[in-house]
Amino acid sequence: MSLNLKSLLGHALSASDGEIGHIKDFYFDDLSWAVRYLVVDTGPWLVDRQVLISPHAFGHFDAERESLHVNLTKEQVTNSPSLHSHRPVSRQYEEEYYGYYGWPAYWQGGSVWGTSEFPVVPSPEAVEQATNPHHGHNQRDDVHLRSTQAVTGYEIQATDGGLGAVASFAVNRTSWLISELVIETGRWLAGRHVLIRPDHLRTISYEESKVYVELSKAGILQAAEQAACYAGAGERTAQE
Repeated sequence: MSLNLKSLLGHALSASDGEIGHIKDFYFDDLSWAVRYLVVDTGPWLVDRQVLISPHAFGHFDAERESLHVNLTKEQVTNSPSLHSHRPVSRQYEEEYYGYYGWPAYWQGGSVWGTSEFPVVPSPEAVEQATNPHHGHNQRDDVHLRSTQAVTGYEIQATDGGLGAVASFAVNRTSWLISELVIETGRWLAGRHVLIRPDHLRTISYEESKVYVELSKAGILQAAEQAACYAGAGERTAQE
């Protein structure tokens, strides 16, 4: 089952001993298309402090209360490494962050989450054996983390012209991999939303604020119809 990331923005985050803030943004890896962090708006609780939460800590989502539970205490979050001196998110910060929580580093091992296909904490032996870099990352590489908020609104460029803009992201709620980009087609299809899988993308130009797709407009429409249009896929992009 998928979640619409845009629909989660503003929802509360609940630690095991109280609320810690609201969902402000998500950072995804533009190589693996995995959501690596949730960005927390802590409000007056931690003044002038940006807090990141990894899917390793995600618990269940309470749709009725519009709250995502995380398997952390408020004290753990308070004492977590500060992001102030590491903007944008650097590998140095991530090493400190993952070490603090005792989670396996996603850039070590052969899977999307380092030692697993899902954001779960494996045995210490499995973490120790994870020595192969994932997706070509190593400790000197720049990270490829991008804000979903920043990429929302990027123009979509098919091989035969523009056709709309990024409206949101659909993510698998188990693996936290982005399964589709939700595209608002504008005048081309009277504002209809369609889905494009990441494997149909050629590149993202952050300088031009554009996403280049390796399909024509007709090819995108055909692929979107096969995946079912966003408006008719409410269960797949739940909580909108």
